[in-house]
Amino acid sequence: MRNPRGLLAISGYLTGRHAPAASQSITSHHSLFFARALQILAQPEPVRLQKLAAPDSGILELRLERPEVKNAINWDVMGRLRSAIQKIQADATAKVVLVASSVPGAFCAGADLKVWICSERRLMSSSEVGEYAGSLRSTFSSFEALPIPTIAVIEGAALGGGLELALSCDLRICGENAELGLPETGLAIIPGAGGTQRLPRIVGVSRAKELIFTGRRCDAAEAVRMGLANYCVPAGEAYQKALDIAREITQKGPLGIRMAKKAINQGMEVSGMPSALAVEGECYDQLLHTQDRLEALAAFAEKRKPVYTGK
Repeated sequence: MRNPRGLLAISGYLTGRHAPAASQSITSHHSLFFARALQILAQPEPVRLQKLAAPDSGILELRLERPEVKNAINWDVMGRLRSAIQKIQADATAKVVLVASSVPGAFCAGADLKVWICSERRLMSSSEVGEYAGSLRSTFSSFEALPIPTIAVIEGAALGGGLELALSCDLRICGENAELGLPETGLAIIPGAGGTQRLPRIVGVSRAKELIFTGRRCDAAEAVRMGLANYCVPAGEAYQKALDIAREITQKGPLGIRMAKKAINQGMEVSGMPSALAVEGECYDQLLHTQDRLEALAAFAEKRKPVYTGK
């Protein structure tokens, strides 16, 4: 895409003293083109990944920025999310990811209903709908599989695919204005991006069935009571709470944090406690001779060293 300076130069050439003689309609056409080009350039990226600066090194921020549709997820957003996930996976310095919204009153409204309508104004076929849901399911699974902790910062609505994105995070911090729900049964479908599997693992089978069968929305306080959210804080303060938690995490041994997540996630998926404890043992053994552990032990010993007072 051309930069604004280039567009200004083009516009000046077409409408200025060097422009060839043309009708007023042509000039007007170019003016509209220029205005539209600037509007496109001014629009924020729908998904933005950035590293926080020191003293918060190691904390990454993934922001959703589609204010016109409350961060609804279309094919473009999905592709950008996958690209962001790949960048996080490749970043050896990453320790925690915060998933937040730049849109007031909305975390994510779910699937963009426009993706259900093709360019010919026809409804998507069943196979096309299935492809979209499958791709979204795969994207969230990739996000869930990140080896470092992920924290969803929920202010406002997290509905449908938006809540499923939050469910793929390790922790969920809600402002008291948060509204969470899986309303898909109202459209005669079911949550298709992991909601039917992740929600019962978090809140229990019976509670998950109630929420999915009825499509009922819950507020932040109820979400905390049922274990769906970790914290409910005053509206506008969820990001700061999530950042405080992220800062605590970055002070711990990074390999220990990664192995703790692996042990918990894999242990929850195996059958029986003996198998789960075997997963824990394998993860524990991998940490015994790491540089991270040696440095942590040295730092701990230094803190416990008695102070000589000269008496």
